[in-house]
Amino acid sequence: MNGAQTDTPPMSQRRRLSLLLALNAGMIAVLVVVGFFAHSLGVLAAGGDYVADSAALLLGIIAVTIRDRADGRSSATTWVALINGLLLVTITAWVIIEAVDRLLTGTPEVHGLPVLLVSGLATGVMLLGAVILGRDAGREDLHMRSVMLDTVSDAAASAAVAVTGGIIWLVHGWYWLDSVAAIGIGVVIGVGAVRLLADVGHALRTGADLSPDDD
Repeated sequence: MNGAQTDTPPMSQRRRLSLLLALNAGMIAVLVVVGFFAHSLGVLAAGGDYVADSAALLLGIIAVTIRDRADGRSSATTWVALINGLLLVTITAWVIIEAVDRLLTGTPEVHGLPVLLVSGLATGVMLLGAVILGRDAGREDLHMRSVMLDTVSDAAASAAVAVTGGIIWLVHGWYWLDSVAAIGIGVVIGVGAVRLLADVGHALRTGADLSPDDD
């Protein structure tokens, strides 16, 4: 009986990715609407990041399906990791440029309470997504590592924006904090994305086995 419990297969990658896609898609409209209403670049950046993540997840589901049908011999998931990394770099660049422009030209009034509430919600949703992926997802292959990176980064970014929104709400000012938080988030996500792209490039050049589970 113990052996049967131990050998129970974990949730498939395709199912985990599908559940995470549903979570991301459900947050996009909320983040974009609140971001525009609250004049928060941090929330809008999160919304844009969720759009990029949702597109990457959809491609990932397709790639995992192709790989599974090819008995693991397909490199489709590695190419999706590459696309995911490029999308993250693009989003990061836009956020930093927009944030610097706001700091130089003046930051509009940011409504702190909506920022606090929606970012707190987004943090919880992404932490749930990380639980769905599983703590060992980052060691399955480069694609799952990129998805876990996105999810954890999104949770951390949303938490930072929530804290910023709370401060702005309490002091009724310091709107520039929203842009500073956006820059900090962009740098953290950008560094992770660059490292991921470096690993993907190495894998594509060398044709190395992308699944660490074979160790």
